[in-house]
Amino acid sequence: MWHRKRAGAILICQRTPSEYDEVTWQAALDEEGEVAKPVKTTVTRNDVAKAAGTSVAVVSYVINNGPRPVADATRQRVLAAIEQTGYRPNAAARALASGHTKTFGLVVPNISNPFVASMAHMLLQESLNHGHVMLLGDAGDDRKRELELIQGLLNRQVDGLFYNSVDRHPFIDIITASGTPLVMLDRVEAQPGVSMLRVDERQAAFQVCAHLLSHGYQQVGMISGPLDMLNAQDRIQGWRDAMQAHNVQIDESLIFPTTYTREGGYQATLRMIASQKLPRALFASNEGQAIGCIRALSQHGIRVPKDVAMVCFNGTEQSAYHVPALTTVRQPVKEMARCAIHMLKQWNGEARIESFPHHLEIGESCGCRPSQARVNKPNNEKTDY
Repeated sequence: MWHRKRAGAILICQRTPSEYDEVTWQAALDEEGEVAKPVKTTVTRNDVAKAAGTSVAVVSYVINNGPRPVADATRQRVLAAIEQTGYRPNAAARALASGHTKTFGLVVPNISNPFVASMAHMLLQESLNHGHVMLLGDAGDDRKRELELIQGLLNRQVDGLFYNSVDRHPFIDIITASGTPLVMLDRVEAQPGVSMLRVDERQAAFQVCAHLLSHGYQQVGMISGPLDMLNAQDRIQGWRDAMQAHNVQIDESLIFPTTYTREGGYQATLRMIASQKLPRALFASNEGQAIGCIRALSQHGIRVPKDVAMVCFNGTEQSAYHVPALTTVRQPVKEMARCAIHMLKQWNGEARIESFPHHLEIGESCGCRPSQARVNKPNNEKTDY
């Protein structure tokens, strides 16, 4: 690292000699502009070895936990020397030597989606628990940006990738061609070597819609996701199944497809109101849509649940804090994140599909009284944040 004083500022330039990948050199210019003698400022493994009274190779074995065993007494001396000297391993050099970067990548369609944010949070926590750093890529519902993020993470040689695509056509082939372990966080068409997490979304949608219909509503509409998405199709079919099971006529014109965002729910509700097709009850495909819907209804003086009852899919811990509290389907996010990390760390090239149970959380948006609101989940486990 070379420092040059100029008009009260210090310009800094850093280079790392190839033969000393963990060494930085500092040179200061005196007032006449002459270069002073370089001074080594970064601690190297050689420094640690001298402090511990052992070889550089043994220091490397301790830091990398192999490949050769080290006596416990020697290991303790090396660890003490590392603390004494303040040595920090060079991540790039370690990655080159080990073939692992200790990083995972996560690409999501839109981090503002409450469920996506909840899953990202838990994946981050579980990654840290396993000594990995999570690199997050938010596609912002933009397919081109999604591809750029994937390519960027692959170029960084992440040890594995978690992926939830913007649309039904994910860039799976690019990822698998790189040899990078992959876990899809949403249902996709089965492919060799592609693992995924899934919940029976059709059954979950059926359960939450059946609860809504148990209140006696005879007209139930739906704010769905994009119609070409497999998860949107599953949730629509669950809505249809519930209507049939309760002998309620299905009116396909009451399905309003939109994006999985607050803005999407807001705009879909405005379209319902403008078309004079606002039903007595609504099923929103995710929590964000439900929030946007309630906002649009409120602006038109329409109350939930008194005028329009509502349930939603993919609620989070925040669902209970809305007014009214949302009746929703929840997924076991913490358990799913733990499983996803395990799937990447144990990846052997074969596809694994892990299914998880959902649970119904009863709020007040469906028409239940506050005293009836309850959480029905296994072991009362906190599933997000």
